Amino acid sequence: MAMAGLHIPAKENSSIYVFDNIFADIGDEQSIQESLSTFSSHIVNIVNITKRATKDTLILLDELGSGTDPLEGAALAISILKFLNNISCITLATTHYQEIKNFAMVTDNFENASLEFDIETLSPTYRLLIGIPGRSNAFEISKKLGLDDSILLSAKEFINSDTIHIEELLKNIYDNKLLIEKEKELIEKEGENISKIKLALQNEKDDISARKNDIIQKAKKQAKDIILDAKEDANQILKEMENSKDTKRLNKLRKILNDKLDNYSLENETSKNEPSNSLLVKDAKIGTQVFIPSLNQSGSIISIPNNAEKVMVQIGNIKMSFEISKLILLSTENKTEQKNNSSTNYSNKKDFRPKNISTEINVIGFNIEEATFAIDKFLDTASMSKLELVRIIHGKGTGILGKGIQKFLKSHPHVKSFRYGTFGEGEMGVTVVELK
Repeated sequence: MAMAGLHIPAKENSSIYVFDNIFADIGDEQSIQESLSTFSSHIVNIVNITKRATKDTLILLDELGSGTDPLEGAALAISILKFLNNISCITLATTHYQEIKNFAMVTDNFENASLEFDIETLSPTYRLLIGIPGRSNAFEISKKLGLDDSILLSAKEFINSDTIHIEELLKNIYDNKLLIEKEKELIEKEGENISKIKLALQNEKDDISARKNDIIQKAKKQAKDIILDAKEDANQILKEMENSKDTKRLNKLRKILNDKLDNYSLENETSKNEPSNSLLVKDAKIGTQVFIPSLNQSGSIISIPNNAEKVMVQIGNIKMSFEISKLILLSTENKTEQKNNSSTNYSNKKDFRPKNISTEINVIGFNIEEATFAIDKFLDTASMSKLELVRIIHGKGTGILGKGIQKFLKSHPHVKSFRYGTFGEGEMGVTVVELK
């Protein structure tokens, strides 16, 4: 069929062998006229086959060794098979002889095979079982066809017990093979299902990962936009505070700025311009240079930490309170860089120093918080204007305002020394401050 270009009943990638000859001894060719018995007719064919067979010959033998004494027939059949094996030709032989089956089980280059037979229906299934020798099933078929049970029992008594055990062993092998094949088919199906589920889970994982990355990117963009808006608002407020002289307005702006900073948690934001060394409580000393990420500004600490771990930071001529955890320590090597990047760096503004600066400030009628805020701004301006002495007029009254101002001056970075005195009618309270 293969050589004629016909499709053959075989799996893909099967191998096809091209033989020089195909010899077959099949059927019963006995002849009374030629004085040939069944056995003789078979032997005549086999003699011709053995003389012409080569290593490229296919030989098909049906019931080899039959038609004579079973023992002699089996022995002769085994010898013929060994001869054909020695010349390396391919031989397929059918037999019911147990001796030949046993020989094939223990001899190299030989393999048992059988076609499955359904005892229940007395019909073949046409399934080829490689490695499993076939059973004759004579007793089972006879019983199905109605042979008397007593005859079958009597027949079994004439069979050698060893033969029975071998038949049972072969039957067990056969049954186990069927069970294994069924389990194998089930495992293969389950394997296919597992592969499909695995692929589906992988696709779902990839989809979730893609959606997760998309969500993260969107969140980062939104966070960045919020941060930029917050910084823009903060810078705008700082500029307005710089230009304002109204104390109440300044306090209001300060509160607005603090509220905005509290609303935006920027601790996790990482900027390429931001140092990575966060400020520790032990390093929060007066004069320490720090960077404020929430404002993108640098400044100097002008007070020691309080119980809430907050410090006052001077940013240009503005002072604000911050949590230490929200500040970043500036090292010596990056102070210059931060100052250059800061939007409130006034060191490069040649015309910053006010031309008409007063040497005194009057805070009579202020409460302590309003007075210290105004004085703080006044001292910043005076220091930047290179004044040496300034006066703070605060009145005498109960002395509470004066004491509060003097306490504030003790920790102020621009103050070298100060002294309290009075002047004019009613002995107006005044504090004279010497600047650094």
